[in-house]
This record gives sequence, structure tokens and C-alpha cells, in this order.
Amino acid sequence: MKKVDYWVNHLDLLPHPEGGFYKEMYRSPLSVSADIMEEGLAGDRNLATGIYFLITEGNFSAFHRIKSDEMWHFYYGEPLIVHVIELSGKYTKLAIGLDIEKGQTPQAIVPAGAWFASESLGAYSFVGCTVSPGFDFQDFELAKKAELIREFPHHSELIERLSRE
Repeated sequence: MKKVDYWVNHLDLLPHPEGGFYKEMYRSPLSVSADIMEEGLAGDRNLATGIYFLITEGNFSAFHRIKSDEMWHFYYGEPLIVHVIELSGKYTKLAIGLDIEKGQTPQAIVPAGAWFASESLGAYSFVGCTVSPGFDFQDFELAKKAELIREFPHHSELIERLSRE
């Protein structure tokens, strides 16, 4: 865990509400007007935002969703698995890492509105996330385990394991 402490201390990472650690590194000074965006986004948004995100072994980023697309970028450590459940019920397992021959990819996209959770395949995964239109906590929804299982019963084991409430 010494390497985890290194990243947390040197990058001033903070505990994230859905699990892990983060730090916002970029918030575009440009904004997008609410009247030209999809329904569901109230108010103007920054054009894009970017964070560092670190998740440790035995921890997870609980199922949640946001109202914008989110691009994940691999930086260091072990591969990260992002579990995505789209509103249609379609499940996708994204392996964010550098071993292309094992099906990993250095970048992947979670579409706006999809439920997703993540976990490291080792001691820790250090990644980045870029959101466009930019992230705003008013667009963040942490899943309620029982409700998500009712909506997607065929994914109940995964939801049970990667939800907090």
C-alpha cells in the first residue's frame, strides 16, 4: 500500500463519494448553454472536466451514473474493470489497461446515463476520467441497491457486490 500513499499524498487526492480517491485536474473555462444540451441537464455546464482517480484492492467505485459521457484513461498500476449497465439492460465489461492482447484498452467510454461501477484487478489502479459536458455533482446519482436490482434482476449478483446502499 506504500505506492497508494505516494499517489494520494503527492497528488493531494481526496476520498471520492462512490469509493476510491480523486482530484479534479481540469475544468474548462468554456461553457455549454443548457438550452442546446440534452434534456435532463439543468443549467449551463463547463465544456469538459478531468480528474485523477485511484481505486485500491478490496475497495470499489459503487454503481452510479452521470448525465454526460465519461472517458476513462489508464495511467499506472493494475488494470481497472468498469462494469457498465445501460438503460436497456445491456452489460459491458470494460478492461482499462495496457495489455491489449488480453482485451484491455488504454481508454474507454461510459455513455451518458448508464449505470457503472469499477474495481481494480490488483493492489490499485490509477486512472483518469474526462467528462463532457463537464461533470457537475447535480448530475451524479449513486445507485440504491434494491432499486437497481429490481430494474436489472439478471445483474443482481454484480449489483449486490458493487453497491453500498
